[in-house]
Amino acid sequence: MTGTFVIAQGGGPTAVINQTVVGATLEIRKRHPGAKVLGSIHGLRGIRDGNYVDLSAIPEDRLRLIAGTPSAALGSTRDKPDAAYCEIILNGLKKAGADAFIYIGGNDTSGTQQILTDAAGGSIAFVHAPKTIDNDLEENDHTPGFISAAEFVAGAFLSVDLDFRALPGIYVGIVMGRHAGFLTAAAAAWQLDPDSGPHLVYVPERPFSAAGFIDDVRATLDRHKRCIVAVSEGVSTADGKALVESLVPPDKLERDAHGNVKLSGSDLPAALERALAEGLPGKRARVDALGYMPRGYVGAISAVDAQEAFDAGAFAVTVAEQGGGSVALQYDGAKTLLKKVPLKNVAGKTRHMPDDFMKPDVNQLSEAGMAYLKRLVPEKYKVGKPFV
Repeated sequence: MTGTFVIAQGGGPTAVINQTVVGATLEIRKRHPGAKVLGSIHGLRGIRDGNYVDLSAIPEDRLRLIAGTPSAALGSTRDKPDAAYCEIILNGLKKAGADAFIYIGGNDTSGTQQILTDAAGGSIAFVHAPKTIDNDLEENDHTPGFISAAEFVAGAFLSVDLDFRALPGIYVGIVMGRHAGFLTAAAAAWQLDPDSGPHLVYVPERPFSAAGFIDDVRATLDRHKRCIVAVSEGVSTADGKALVESLVPPDKLERDAHGNVKLSGSDLPAALERALAEGLPGKRARVDALGYMPRGYVGAISAVDAQEAFDAGAFAVTVAEQGGGSVALQYDGAKTLLKKVPLKNVAGKTRHMPDDFMKPDVNQLSEAGMAYLKRLVPEKYKVGKPFV
């Protein structure tokens, strides 16, 4: 394999996705001297339009600097190609003389690689390299991007809990995650003690009841004199509808180009603030959406996350040499290992947070859930226990 490698980034940026690009690029240079490495600008669109940056020509010191920079240096896209679009992409790859295409992303990205693999008939090696702060890829113990985002979330909720000890009230933080609750659960990773927030954690894997939410908050206020809540933006009611669909009038709902309901932004926080004002009148309450901040925050880049993302890119070259597949981060009980798994095991599938990560009868993390988070997101700061 001495011809051309194409690399692209898809979906939401993270704090470490550029590590994967650079890990792959430097590994190709080492193992395939003379091979061309083309970075596709804005994901699949760059392949469609023939718009590339020649990563082969960029000095290593500059690549290393890019590796440590958050966001997607090549630009990204949320295009969800069908078979016809994939045929255009396949023709673009052939025009570029590609021997391998490494696509870094989440569920949709792996699905695209599966379609391309089926269409190409073995003429190009298609590799999916994992990336998602949602931590929701099958075959993976955790995914590059998650640990850094989880550190942000853990730090944010530790900080707000300390704030609300001084001036008690209700705080609700809305965390990204449409179908999986791992990142929202990370809010509990740095709890100081059983009295610490978040006192309540609501994840997409469990049905959400607005009335039950108010009851939970009221009971928590009685017990702790304050209530810190972590809510996944993807929580749904018992009928399977996203919470925002139940709280926001239909004519006020916003949808993206694919018809997905806009989960964050101003609608959900305003609806929850209204529910709290009506259900617990007179109580001091604040609702914030953390929004995009956790996924690429320059102040919370985990060294472990960065190294794993880099190594995933380097291992993607091995997978390309073996004909393609998906890179997976798996845990053997002592350390994280990189494995090649079939694309079909990951493509378009969602890994949900295990049931035993939550206590059975309350909206709190279980011992199993806390153990998982503390393994990946160990305490980073030492703070004193407040007097109040």
